[in-house]
Amino acid sequence: MKHLRTILSGVFVASLLVLLVGCGSKQSNAPAAASKPDTAGQPSQSAPSKPAAEKSESPAAPVTITAADRTEAANIFKTRCSVCHGMNGEGDGPAAAGLNPKPQNYTSEAWQKSVTDATIEKAIVQGGASVGRSALMAPNPDLKDKPGVVAALKDKIRSFQKNS
Repeated sequence: MKHLRTILSGVFVASLLVLLVGCGSKQSNAPAAASKPDTAGQPSQSAPSKPAAEKSESPAAPVTITAADRTEAANIFKTRCSVCHGMNGEGDGPAAAGLNPKPQNYTSEAWQKSVTDATIEKAIVQGGASVGRSALMAPNPDLKDKPGVVAALKDKIRSFQKNS
């Protein structure tokens, strides 16, 4: 019985991953790794010590985020992101149990300080593998031409940080 539950859990998680990858890639024929300029909405609030690859990033022009962008971002987070990252950004969504590595916990102050806004935005659009993270983080190429929505999603992720 225990073995059957493990198998069913694996099938459930695999099904969710297929669904998530499909949601992130169906809506555009553009390749997931297509290059695009970084669209950081605001200057990075990261700590001074960043990985070497991120130190050379130049800040992009500020992006104006509209109310419609924030509404769309909230809906995207609820329907796409929370499945793995959880509604409170703790990496505890319903699909998280079967994932290895586990989804990022956005409440982590150390993680928040270690990552730039541009890196978060690139991961949102191009997927985790594009920034050296898990390939299980699906790309969202349909957001490539929506910098306001991407910036609003980045702001949502930043809003989960818990300070000690």
